[in-house]
Amino acid sequence: MGGVSGLVLPAHKERSIAQKPKGNLQGLKPNQIKRLGRLSQRQFPLDGTFTTEQARELAVLSADTGRQIGLLINRQGKVEMVLVGDNRSIFIPELPRARLGSGRLRGLRLLHTHLADEALSQEDLMDMVFLRLDAVIVLTVAGGEPRTVQVAHLLPPNPDDRSYEVFDAVRWDRLDLDLAGIVEALEDEFGRQLDARDMEDGAERVLLVSVDDTPHGVQERSLEELAELADTAGLVASGTMVQRVRKKNPAFIVGKGKLAELEVKALQTNASVIIFDQELSPTQIRNLAEVTERKILDRTQLILDIFAQHATTASGKLQVEMAQLKYTLPRLVGKNRAMSRLMGGIGGRGPGETKLEMDRRRIDERLTRLKKELAQVRKRRSQTRERRAKAGLPIVSLVGYTNAGKSTLLNTLTSSRVLAADKLFATLDPTSRRIRFPEEREVVLTDTVGFIRRLPPDLKEAFRATLEELESADLLVLVCDASHPEVEEQVAAVRNILADMELDAIASILVLNKWDRLDEAGRETMRNVFPEGIPASAVDRSSLEPVVEAILAAIPWGRPGNS
Repeated sequence: MGGVSGLVLPAHKERSIAQKPKGNLQGLKPNQIKRLGRLSQRQFPLDGTFTTEQARELAVLSADTGRQIGLLINRQGKVEMVLVGDNRSIFIPELPRARLGSGRLRGLRLLHTHLADEALSQEDLMDMVFLRLDAVIVLTVAGGEPRTVQVAHLLPPNPDDRSYEVFDAVRWDRLDLDLAGIVEALEDEFGRQLDARDMEDGAERVLLVSVDDTPHGVQERSLEELAELADTAGLVASGTMVQRVRKKNPAFIVGKGKLAELEVKALQTNASVIIFDQELSPTQIRNLAEVTERKILDRTQLILDIFAQHATTASGKLQVEMAQLKYTLPRLVGKNRAMSRLMGGIGGRGPGETKLEMDRRRIDERLTRLKKELAQVRKRRSQTRERRAKAGLPIVSLVGYTNAGKSTLLNTLTSSRVLAADKLFATLDPTSRRIRFPEEREVVLTDTVGFIRRLPPDLKEAFRATLEELESADLLVLVCDASHPEVEEQVAAVRNILADMELDAIASILVLNKWDRLDEAGRETMRNVFPEGIPASAVDRSSLEPVVEAILAAIPWGRPGNS
């Protein structure tokens, strides 16, 4: 607001001073700029429309200047900004964020003129979406007179999955719409959904997005896993969006049209976080955060956050910190506004904001120290394994895809209380238990971190120490969730990772866990696909007898050191 420097004017006096219009003022006469400025003093009807005089004033000014004129009007009918475009378009500058919540409209409607006989354009609708405007109203002008008017507004979640409502154009003086009532109803609807979700729990809502060149079905299945990861991180997946593309947009990963759909979906589902199943570049994260005004994460950040939440031992925390710093290092390019403004909570755990802001040199120094500390951890583990070997106890390691039920199997077999939750990566640090089998035979049973496809390279390296337990194993018990629709892919993924680590030469058996969840047809399928598999239910001790027998039979008891 203008005024003499240092002089505070009363509110009524301040409003009486015309605001300078914004936008394309070049070439306009002082008188035209003055008349445009006076528009900021107009009081518009509270029903969200305009008066006859106001429509005519806008039409005359638009025709006189040969430019589109726009007004951003608040719900009290006051003009907050006067905008001047060219003869084809209008530019809206950055608006204040103060009122915005993840599920609220901005409290402003855009009323603007079109010089050609053109209805609401795609650009108008995109402005409405990205700025979360209450509504956009287009008044067409010809010969200095208003001609038609057309209105659009956003929609709450609906069965047709529509983003907005566009009304038919009508003669400018025949508009019969209680726009204020519509906006109030929209806010109520968004608010009701917000309340309903808040009543369910206080968890943060996330929208899960996949943008890839793989088929739709493949992306949807991957999003199901991402939803499980989000659940493990304490988030609630409130919606998904899939797009198959040949080439990803370098600035936003998706095109503008899909970005608008994403924004509406985030608004409709009240999502405060958007998680992409693909890795995003720092530029994409920054751009997406600025446009959507929401926190943006990719799959790697989500996994890193889960690891940060679940690491309990000193070595586990060291590995998480190293992986997070390695992920952060190449992203320390310029000032990352997206991270500084939106960091905290999900995606912000682990090293913390201060460490994320460290410069490269300090991160490199920290990484060097972490590597030394991890080397010490590896040395201590190696000594532990040597002591076990000297004790002559065979080592049986449980391996498998995350959430296959390994910890539950360990608990049931050893009657211990290792954390076993129906979540991905519930186990991050290796756990070992001695177990006495029949015939007075003892083994050491170890539980390991669950495997997952597309594990970030930094995590693979960082958590290799966790899986080093496997190198000294005499037997691998590959546990799979037989009831999972992608069990074949998961078993293949585990076997591929074992082969990558050159552990595929170790003897192994396959346990078809969660057998009790299968019907007879499903069991028959599993028998055909995995004829070597041993059916079991880790929660039912009586079903584990065949597993124990198979372990005893497969352990190379004759191996030096094994009693």
